[in-house]
Amino acid sequence: MNRIRRGAAALLLAVTLPLPLAAAGTAVAAPAPPAAHTASPTAPAAPTRLELPRPTGPYAVGRDTLPLTDTHRKDPWVPSAGPRELMASMYYPAHPNTGGARAPYMAIEEARPLLEGIKHADALPPEQLAATRTHARTGARSIGGKHPLVVLSPGFTLNRATLSLLSEELASRGYVVALLDHAHESFGTTFPGGRTLTCVACDTVNKAPEKAQRKLMAKVADGRAADISFVIDTLTAAPGRHHAPAWRHSAMIDPKRIGTAGHSIGGNSAASAMAADRRIRAGVNMDGTFFAPVPRSGLDGRPFLMFGGLNGHAPGHEDTSWLRDWHRLDGWKRWLTVRDAGHFTFIDLPVLGAQLGVTDPNAPLSGKRSGEITRDYVTAFFDQQLRGIPRTLLDGPSAANPEVVFQKP
Repeated sequence: MNRIRRGAAALLLAVTLPLPLAAAGTAVAAPAPPAAHTASPTAPAAPTRLELPRPTGPYAVGRDTLPLTDTHRKDPWVPSAGPRELMASMYYPAHPNTGGARAPYMAIEEARPLLEGIKHADALPPEQLAATRTHARTGARSIGGKHPLVVLSPGFTLNRATLSLLSEELASRGYVVALLDHAHESFGTTFPGGRTLTCVACDTVNKAPEKAQRKLMAKVADGRAADISFVIDTLTAAPGRHHAPAWRHSAMIDPKRIGTAGHSIGGNSAASAMAADRRIRAGVNMDGTFFAPVPRSGLDGRPFLMFGGLNGHAPGHEDTSWLRDWHRLDGWKRWLTVRDAGHFTFIDLPVLGAQLGVTDPNAPLSGKRSGEITRDYVTAFFDQQLRGIPRTLLDGPSAANPEVVFQKP
């Protein structure tokens, strides 16, 4: 079975392994008391409250939700649905002690199809996943000023919420983040008005022969690259006499400091977006196959970080697209792999799974370290490339991070 099918089948592995019943919020039957005594019935165990790690930056985090429609393109999976639609969670640095309610992690209508999609809805109630505690606040007061923009794209089938940890971290360190959902490419994306769109693209890919699958995944990457450019257009457009800015804090974005990153196919999309859009100064691929190759001519000398699991993305391992495209990258570059990591190490799922007492035996890196390594290396990369702040973390192996291997093929 190829990597595409395995990726769909393994989705949410960190929280779909058999859970302790108490951890999953299910009552545990108490042993029967001796006949001569009476005993109070055992109360059901309370569900574990899932929570994202607290961001480490100096700023509070605000979040808005922004639906976007590209009227110049039809939906690539359901053309009859009309124009291409996106949902963006906009994260931004906010004043300390800012007001506003904590932003929801995801809608129950999104959590339910996500869990059903991997046929483990009984392992974790959708209400519990949706109620994951975040640190971003709605309606928060921005700090103003000009800040770099990072556009993030999630893995195929995955809701954008799975990159919330990284989004909050970047915003707490002074970045504006546009975290995207691409219509019909996740198990469930809820739009205003209560519409929840399902993954039509998943069905299309899974029903195709293997050779056709690779072409379809390249189509996903290229389509998302166009989405990323459209979002940049929309967020950086100057307000005019007849239209208001697309986002209320658009003035915070510095259009000369833009980066993009993504997980899995979202990482491939980051490279494709850079190839098509010179406004993007830096990019990160987190464990994604390059179905759409980096151009032979490179990325015009712009920096790129390849960041993946040691078992799948070290030189000589299964994904040969990394070695091919490593040689095509023509600017500052790093190829980092993480020991004991899996495909989902770089997103929220292992962090949340660890809070339920479960890990993937094939990716034993702890959820805590998964979150810390992803947070530290991705933010160090953007600090150095978009803000001009040298980060020695990117210079070579670190005693503080023995799991991270610098590859030099």
